[in-house]
Amino acid sequence: MRCEAPILNPVVAAFAGFLLVTPAMPSESQGDPEVAELLAELQRPDQDGWQRLERQIARAWSRSGSATADLLLQRGRDAMRRGQTSEAIEHFTALIDHAPDFAEGYHARATAWFMDGKLGRALDDLRVTLAYNPDHFSALAGVGRIFEDLRDLERAREAYRASAAIHPHREDVKNALDRLNSQLDGTAL
Repeated sequence: MRCEAPILNPVVAAFAGFLLVTPAMPSESQGDPEVAELLAELQRPDQDGWQRLERQIARAWSRSGSATADLLLQRGRDAMRRGQTSEAIEHFTALIDHAPDFAEGYHARATAWFMDGKLGRALDDLRVTLAYNPDHFSALAGVGRIFEDLRDLERAREAYRASAAIHPHREDVKNALDRLNSQLDGTAL
């Protein structure tokens, strides 16, 4: 099932062509004042406790409001930790069937698709994740990683920039941007 949701975060506006979404509902982050506050704190350049904030945001995004959905998410994550991506995909697909508006279900399945080498399917699930939650900095970083693997370096850089605009402290994203900026712009003397 494909969902349609708004691009509510201007940082994600650069992905309008990638997301192909239409306005329909508020994002998960904007509907949760706790997450909105945590995201605002995360953006402070002098934020020393960003890892704690990142974990709190991830926990909030992992709460579906349904015990069944939460159990399916946990079972899928447990399967991924065991390296059983096919089983994980089955759990995440059941989760999406049960809770089709839950962004984290798509994000988790995108991660499993990526681990299984199915980049197109991963990108499609990341698109849905971002349609429901445009502030999902990990999904944006995932888009960047996939575009980088596909050698679409300009789009990879856009995705990493969007992720960094929301979460400026992730070293993997900073390193990716440095690497891509060097490749795309060259090194100044």
